[in-house]
Amino acid sequence: PTFGFLLDIDGVLVRGHRVIPAALEAFRRLVNSQGQVRVPVVFVTNAGNILQHGKAQELSSLFGFKVDPDQVILSHSPLKLFSQFHGKRMLVSGQGPLVENARALGFWNVVTVDELRMAFPVLDMVDLERRPKTTPLLRNDFPAIEGVLLLGEPVRWETSLQLIMDVLLSNGNPGTGLATAPYPHLPVLASNMDLLWMAEAKMPRFGHGTFLLCLETIYQKVTGQELRYEGLTGKPSILTYQYAEDLIGQQAERRGWAAPIQKLYAVGDNPMSDVYGANLFHQYLQMAKHEGTGELGACGLKKQRPSATQSCASILVCTGVYHPKDPETVEPAQGREEPPFHGHRDFSFSPGLMEPSHIVNDVDEAVQLVFRKEGWA
Repeated sequence: PTFGFLLDIDGVLVRGHRVIPAALEAFRRLVNSQGQVRVPVVFVTNAGNILQHGKAQELSSLFGFKVDPDQVILSHSPLKLFSQFHGKRMLVSGQGPLVENARALGFWNVVTVDELRMAFPVLDMVDLERRPKTTPLLRNDFPAIEGVLLLGEPVRWETSLQLIMDVLLSNGNPGTGLATAPYPHLPVLASNMDLLWMAEAKMPRFGHGTFLLCLETIYQKVTGQELRYEGLTGKPSILTYQYAEDLIGQQAERRGWAAPIQKLYAVGDNPMSDVYGANLFHQYLQMAKHEGTGELGACGLKKQRPSATQSCASILVCTGVYHPKDPETVEPAQGREEPPFHGHRDFSFSPGLMEPSHIVNDVDEAVQLVFRKEGWA
């Protein structure tokens, strides 16, 4: 093969815990009788509150063939490349196997929001039940925090928002108060910018992008300054697609496929993360070809291998966030020219990047389309 697939998971292969039937059909085409994929496949999800090997095991049991952990890219996987922050003492926010995930990415010196709350009980005041009944002694032996790592949506948003703000406004010493907030603030790294995602409910659910929007809005309102990120990973970030491209290349090498992988097909259900991201990466590939910048990754990080990829096509399915417009209701709502932009603040609205290369009903149709285009039976 000279092509590979980047498959989204939620809304493409599953809805919540329910397998989308077309996904089973798609893997009948993609997987040979020995249980191996016939072309390189990487699963690119914006989920992050899980372990990589856990997600690989889940996919293996759902679809009946072995998915290796390095075929799975979580929203925070590319943070492995940010080695300049790996030794810093980072406040980490999210849920699930949080510390284990942070350590797997290379961050070995982390403090959770719960640990910070236990050290400084007077900081968390929204829930009356959790307020301290007496005034505890102030700690002065708690080492300063040097950065913030946002790996996914937390459970108690009010606690996480308050304590992250405390860390940023106190320059990492939340037990103290500063007369003026330091700016630039401590480094912030975040993954998964999805405003919404699709589970079993009829309407989309809040994603980590909604939490980031709350944090950015509070920071701007309190300080008058813009919250800045040292890194944003997960779709639609170019870095995530470069990371996927590297894994596709490694997979092809391991299988002994000598021909370079030149075309990527990204299949997703979310126009903002999947389509925008694939089109942004395609645009980047075209620029790199003309300007000869193929060795440098996004954010100036050195690429792990030279790129053979020439194109990345976006294929939008109708089994998740995206629903084709009912022909009866083509009028924009209440005279609005464009639908609201659900992308992250740091990604400018560009209508062209929201246009998929192809729209199909489901992932099985997507695989059939690609096989026809590539001349595969």
